[in-house]
Amino acid sequence: MGSETPLDLWRAAAAADPARPFATVYDEATGGRVELSYATFDNWVAKTANMLVDGLGAEPGDRVGLALPLHWQSLVWLLACFSTGTTAVAGAPGAVPDCDIAVADPDRLPAALDTGAREVVGTSLHPLGAPLAECPPAAADYGVEVRGYGDRFAAAAIDPAAPAFEVPGDAAGGTDLLGAEIAAGASSGAELAESARLRLAEWGLASTDRVAVITAAGDPLTALGSRLPLLLAPLAGAVPLVVLPADDSANLQPRLDMERVTATAGARPGTPTLAGSFKPLT
Repeated sequence: MGSETPLDLWRAAAAADPARPFATVYDEATGGRVELSYATFDNWVAKTANMLVDGLGAEPGDRVGLALPLHWQSLVWLLACFSTGTTAVAGAPGAVPDCDIAVADPDRLPAALDTGAREVVGTSLHPLGAPLAECPPAAADYGVEVRGYGDRFAAAAIDPAAPAFEVPGDAAGGTDLLGAEIAAGASSGAELAESARLRLAEWGLASTDRVAVITAAGDPLTALGSRLPLLLAPLAGAVPLVVLPADDSANLQPRLDMERVTATAGARPGTPTLAGSFKPLT
């Protein structure tokens, strides 16, 4: 097993061309489009990592429960965990995992406050990162608090053998957006990075590609795979992501064309047949 970690993958990708789009996300509720460059996304990751350490007292090895659906903000939290040596723990749909620090969407925020986590953060999942409409006094409002933290994060050395991502038992089962079974277990940073490199080579992706992740409402982070290949393999090749809702079938094809997508994942049964030479990722 090598010494590379997801943080190394992110640093290399972000440094290659900071102004280039990293994540283009379509919001199902509003139909809006948000484009985040590597530099902008890195700013959110740094602020969130600083909030974790300086605001929430996170230390390497702490478990950060991500009771969040697949969203650009949940990707920020993943990379912030990888930056701080904490273990990102995926939440099953509607559930909050056992953790030291809980990060929850509005629907799960009351449950997060009852878990015994020493710190609880609520996030609105607003496409532009706006605050919660209402935040309980015992929780921190991510959209408010994170903006006060620094734009740079001085990461300490990350142990590549330490657990970096965990799929608890109640979040396992079913299939991810690649059609693979979602398996319970913890993966080290080195395992995640090595798996990403192997999948990148298998898919034959290059930085000139653009990968569309076609999601359904409420898809959990585990939809990216038990070792997060749909995030980390493109990251290993500095390949931009386009996150699109499958339910908006009338706009799916035009958006794929407009975004110059070259590869797709997550086209479930019932998705309209896509025209074009898109490479299906499995």
